[in-house]
Amino acid sequence: MNSDTTPLIQIRNLSKSYGDKQVLKHLSLDIYPGQVIGYIGPNGAGKSTTVKILTGLIPDFNGEVLVDGISMQDDPQEIKRRIGYVPENAELYEVLTPLEYLDFIGKLYNMDEKLLNDRARRLLTAFGLGNNMDDRMDTFSKGMRQKVLLISGILHNPQIIILDEPLSGLDANAVIMIKELIQRLSQEGKTIFYCSHMMDVVEKVSDRILLINKGEIVADGTFESLKQNHADTLERVFAKLTGRSESAGETDAIINALD
Repeated sequence: MNSDTTPLIQIRNLSKSYGDKQVLKHLSLDIYPGQVIGYIGPNGAGKSTTVKILTGLIPDFNGEVLVDGISMQDDPQEIKRRIGYVPENAELYEVLTPLEYLDFIGKLYNMDEKLLNDRARRLLTAFGLGNNMDDRMDTFSKGMRQKVLLISGILHNPQIIILDEPLSGLDANAVIMIKELIQRLSQEGKTIFYCSHMMDVVEKVSDRILLINKGEIVADGTFESLKQNHADTLERVFAKLTGRSESAGETDAIINALD
């Protein structure tokens, strides 16, 4: 982690409701340059809402979000320029080739055309898509599309990279490469906000883990500190703090139903 003591992202008293349902309840967080944040929680806990607020996709919220001192409510466009976002599922305009798609994305960020073309080609090659950069993406596997999404999220060299289930559809070798890439990006001072259900990966790549449950942060620390205070694996920490351990009999019930 970078030694900078000034938070890059400051979240103060963040709340969000849909009708009568309060999804986020007065979240307050400081996130620092170079941190790899593992953001975990059960379905419906508020993970996706947090990510959509951080990426400017949900402008209507209560509280304050500052990125590099800029208010999300005052200048969301400037914040979006500083963020790379890789959603779990996204429309890729599959009639385009990877080069055409990345050219489109780079121009949205006003990248210099020569830099854009050169970087897109080098990244596609590095991700193992060098022979496919001129192929239409409607012929691609899910893993190949996911690689193009990942490239589009780092193409403009953002300060902050938000990854939502980035390993979805990738083979084992690609997963290893992405884990190493996350660590290298962190060493370069990038801040990574990583949402995933894959506890073993979160455990390995994160230097800080945030566990959200029912709209509130219920754990915040390194894996080692969470392990000492709660349980010996991240899965067990997750189960203990989200009430999942109380439902351990569900598996037995399923097996018994098959008798």
